[in-house]
Amino acid sequence: MGLGISILIGLKGATSLIFFTYLRNLGFTWLSLPFLYASPAYILVATASHPSIILPLLVGKGTDGVFPVWSLMMYGPYLYFVRIFSGLRRLRSVEAPYTEILQGFCVGGWPYSHRTLPPVSADMCIPTWDTRAPQPVDIETAVNWACRKRAQKFPIFIHCAYGHGRSVAVMCALLVALGSAEDWKGAETLIKEKMPCIRLNFLHRQALEGWSKHRLSTTKRKGDISGLSSVLS
Repeated sequence: MGLGISILIGLKGATSLIFFTYLRNLGFTWLSLPFLYASPAYILVATASHPSIILPLLVGKGTDGVFPVWSLMMYGPYLYFVRIFSGLRRLRSVEAPYTEILQGFCVGGWPYSHRTLPPVSADMCIPTWDTRAPQPVDIETAVNWACRKRAQKFPIFIHCAYGHGRSVAVMCALLVALGSAEDWKGAETLIKEKMPCIRLNFLHRQALEGWSKHRLSTTKRKGDISGLSSVLS
């Protein structure tokens, strides 16, 4: 099981603390303070995103996808680092902003502008750390919410940072719930035909296995897939 984000952000926290100590010892007290400010934020995130803990509520992201002011102030160094890093990576990417898997079903990365966003009518956020997976109960919540929105006749866009892992896991569950795939493995194969770059890791697969065993969502007819609405992120 890879530590992923925990190692990266933990190293940033340790590096920030080292820079703070180094600059302070050189007498650059004011210059060292930003590193002192950033270090605890990185260390807290590294701890809360560890596979044995996984506490995305730490940063306070709401179901509308918005971070409260206190979170921006306390975890600003981490949040802005992730936003800038993701934006630069998307600029270098040759991938399409999103891919339509079936009619009305899109998967993609974080929509950095309106032109990279398919037409949607509402949104719902399932806070999940990068490289981690939504819990089975969160997958069920997302699937049920998407199914309830079907009558509004709008497509569904499921996204995470890059559209490779977390969003694909939720889309796999949704395709199973709608009867477009027999199981999540079949759904993964279907998605991979359109998006060869997807990567479900151990945690994603484990979450989908857990959801499959205990899911409550009703399976729809295989051909009944039109008119889905809103966005999951």
